Amino acid sequence: MEKTGELVSIIVPVYNAGSYIEETIRMVLAQTFPHWELILVDDCSSDDSREKIRACIKDAGEDKRIRLIEKTENEGAARARNTGIDAAQGRYIAFLDADDVWMVNKLERELTFLKEKDAAFVFTAYEFGDEQAKPTGKIVTVPPVLTYREALSRTVIFTTTVLLDTEKTGRNLIRMPEVKSEDSATWWKILRSGFVAYGLNEVLAIYRRPAKSLSSNKLEAVKRIWNLYRREEKLSLLQSVYNLFFWALRATIRRL
Repeated sequence: MEKTGELVSIIVPVYNAGSYIEETIRMVLAQTFPHWELILVDDCSSDDSREKIRACIKDAGEDKRIRLIEKTENEGAARARNTGIDAAQGRYIAFLDADDVWMVNKLERELTFLKEKDAAFVFTAYEFGDEQAKPTGKIVTVPPVLTYREALSRTVIFTTTVLLDTEKTGRNLIRMPEVKSEDSATWWKILRSGFVAYGLNEVLAIYRRPAKSLSSNKLEAVKRIWNLYRREEKLSLLQSVYNLFFWALRATIRRL
């Protein structure tokens, strides 16, 4: 596939996603915007993810837009996404997690929005879903513009909704660091460099939340964000406390 100014490269890190991956591929195939490539980076899954991906590629026949990269060592989501970035042939990069859901017009609406804003970085609203990805009615709305300072105290950017223009950002800037909460660290890095993120306040994705994740360790999440403030962003103690307070408050409200 040749590089093209209209091509969107969709990067999906895959690790033991056999329960979802066929649905994920069908969902991308159904997109109303057809100029995409789907890069599935399997991070040494121990289930049947690879076999299911290979079968989907075989079933696609003449459709060469789907690619599987098979890693030989489990290295985590950040490296898997970076592998996808390195392999991407499109000008635009979209991230999709294997268990999340896109609306059928997600790429079309978001790319139109990005061009209207002449933006480098856009993201959208989303809705929480249950373990079957059935919408729960809990919607996360997004602001029209988000700066670096504003982003530090809110986790409103959902990875599965992000679209980036690499002609503006370059590729090195969007590579993810090998830290916990690598996606948040990446968005902050991009915004810190001088870009702003534009929010499209339309629900174009569903965040699947399996029942077991509802009791996840909130203290661990707080530690991850705190470490990002202090180690990655080099914020002072006072700045870190201030941002963490509002981050926790907004995160709590969003899940109520």
